[in-house]
Amino acid sequence: MQFDVFFSFSKMPAGGVMPSDADLYDRLFRSMEAADDLGYERAWVGEAHYSLAPEQGKADPLLPHFEGELCINTDILQIAAAAMPRTRRISVGSAIRNILVNGGPVAHAEMVRTFLTIHGAELRRSGRKLHIGFGAGRFAYANAANGVEPRNEAERILWSALRGLALREATEIFLRLLRGETLGSKDITPKVLHRDKVKAEDWARACAALGKEAAETDALTFAPYWNFDPLKIIPADEGLENLVLVLGSHDPELQAFANRFLPVEVFNLSVTPDAVIDATHDRMARCFHPEGGKWTRNRMPRTVMIFVRTDAGLDEATLDALAEQEAKEAMIAYWNAMEGTVDEEKVRKGMSNAVYGCPATVAAQLQARFHPEDRLMTWFDFNARDLDVVTRRMRDFALHVRPLLSGECVSTLQTVMP
Repeated sequence: MQFDVFFSFSKMPAGGVMPSDADLYDRLFRSMEAADDLGYERAWVGEAHYSLAPEQGKADPLLPHFEGELCINTDILQIAAAAMPRTRRISVGSAIRNILVNGGPVAHAEMVRTFLTIHGAELRRSGRKLHIGFGAGRFAYANAANGVEPRNEAERILWSALRGLALREATEIFLRLLRGETLGSKDITPKVLHRDKVKAEDWARACAALGKEAAETDALTFAPYWNFDPLKIIPADEGLENLVLVLGSHDPELQAFANRFLPVEVFNLSVTPDAVIDATHDRMARCFHPEGGKWTRNRMPRTVMIFVRTDAGLDEATLDALAEQEAKEAMIAYWNAMEGTVDEEKVRKGMSNAVYGCPATVAAQLQARFHPEDRLMTWFDFNARDLDVVTRRMRDFALHVRPLLSGECVSTLQTVMP
C-alpha cells in the first residue's frame, strides 16, 4: 500500500476557544512538516469557499449546530508554495479544488499553469508533483455566488441533473486550456439533457416551463455557464509532467469524458462499496488517457479515518479499547457539531468506516478492507483540533502500523522524528 495524509483543515472551537486563522495555518504547515518527516507521500488539504456564517443566519440554516468553518483553505496553490520550502519530499494536493468558483475553469487553468512555471524547477529537483483534485465543491451557495445556479424555472426543476453537466462543461474548459488549446465557449460540448436522466414528472414540468411538449421532446439543450471568445492561457512554455489531475466525482460518464483530454485520476471514499471500486478500476483501465501510461490502483486515493494507540506498558486488548473509545468520542463530537444531537446509528456507521486499535489490529483491519496496491488518504485530524494529537496519530501509524503493511524498517523511520 501507499500512504498519503488528508487534512480536513476545519476551524472549530478547542477547549471553548476559537483558534485564529493564522494559528490554524501554522498548525497545518507544522503538520505537513511532520508528515514529510514521517514519509507520507502526499498531503491532501480540504477546500471550501466563503464563510458559513451568513448561511447560518438564514431561516433554514445549512448546518444550524455547527460552530466555525468546515475548512479555511481557499487556494491550494498558495499552500503548496508555502509548504515546499518547509518540507523536503512530500507533495501537496487539493481535495478538492472547486473549478466553478473564483473566475471559473478559465481562471483555474491559468493559475495552475502559472504555478507550474514558477515552481517547475523545484518540483523537478525534489521529485515532487502538484496534485490538483478538482470538482464542483461542497456547497451550492458558493457556486451560486459565481453564477452557477438555475437561471430559469426549467433549470430549477432539472437542477439535480443539470449541475452535473455544469461540472462537465467546466472540466472540458479546464483540461483543454491546460493542455494548451485555443478555444472559446462555442467549441465546448453542448449541455444536452436527455429525458431518461430525470423523473417523468420533472421532465413534463420543465418542458412546460420552456413552452415545449414533453411527449415530443427527448432532449433539452442549455446555454453555457461560461461564455468567452477563443483564447489561450499563459504562461505556456512549462509542460504538465509535474501535474497530477484527480477528478472529485463518482460520475462514470464524467470520469471517461475527462480522459478524452488529459490523464485524469479519480478520488473514491473508503465507504464506497467494493463493487463500485472494482467497476471504477475496470472502467479506468479502459478509458485512462494514454499519455498517463497504464492505469494502476494507486491512481485512485481512498480516504480512511485512523485511530491507533501505542501507549507504553499496555497490552493489545487495552490499546484496542482505548482506540475504540477515541474513535467513538470523535464520531459523537462530529455529529453533535453537525446536527446538535447524537444519532447512535450514524455513530455506528462512522465507526464502521474508521479503523482503530493497537498497531497489529489496525494493520489487520486495513489488510482486510483494502487491496494491497491501494493508495490510502489517511485521516488523523478527524474532529481533532490539537496539533499534538494529530502528530501523535501520524507518528504512531508511521512507526508502528505502516511497517507491518509495507516492510519498512522501523529503526530507520524512528530517526526522522523524536
